[in-house]
Amino acid sequence: MRHVWSDGERLNKELRSAILEHERSGPGRSRTNVGGWHSQPGDLEFCGAAGKRLIDHMVEMTNIATFKLMQGYGQQPPPFSWTIQAWANVNRNGDFNRTHTHPGSTWSGTYYVDTGDPPEGSENGTPLNLMDPCQGRANTFFPILVPSVAYVRPEPGLMVLFPSYVPHMVYAHRGNRPRISIAFNMRKEPFP
Repeated sequence: MRHVWSDGERLNKELRSAILEHERSGPGRSRTNVGGWHSQPGDLEFCGAAGKRLIDHMVEMTNIATFKLMQGYGQQPPPFSWTIQAWANVNRNGDFNRTHTHPGSTWSGTYYVDTGDPPEGSENGTPLNLMDPCQGRANTFFPILVPSVAYVRPEPGLMVLFPSYVPHMVYAHRGNRPRISIAFNMRKEPFP
C-alpha cells in the first residue's frame, strides 16, 4: 500500500531538521545499513509534534490496510492495538541497506522525508526494492503477470506499507544531499 500524505511538505521541513540535528548527537546504530545513519528505534520523540503526527499517519494507514486485507477474506476485523517502532535513516552518497526482513512485526513501512538530489537523468532517487519472499514462484508462476521484484520510487511525503516478511533493500544512494527516510514496524497485539 502506498499513499502520499497531504501534509507531507509541512511535516518534512520539521522532520528533516529534527533528524539531522539528532544525527549529530551520536553515531547511531548499525543494522542493515552499510554506511549511513540509523537512529535508535522508538516513537520519534526527537521529532516533536511532526513525529507524533507521522505516528498517527502510520496507525491510520495500518488500520486501513488491515481492514482491507481482512475484508478481502470475508472477515470483519476487530479493533487492534499496535506496538510501534520507528527510526530515521540518513543515507549519503554511496550508503545503502542490505536485503532484510523485519521479524517479530506484522507490517513494516517507510516514509520519505527527502529523496536527496539524484544525479541528472535519474528518476526521483534511490528506490526501495521489495522482493517476492517465495523465490520458487519467481520464474514459474506467470512471471510476466506477477513480478518477483517491485521498485518503489521515493517521493517526499510518500508512505509505503508492506507485510514485515517481505525481503527488501535499498541500493547505494547517489547524490550530494542526504536521502532521509523513516522506517517503521507495526506489531499487532496480541502477537501474532
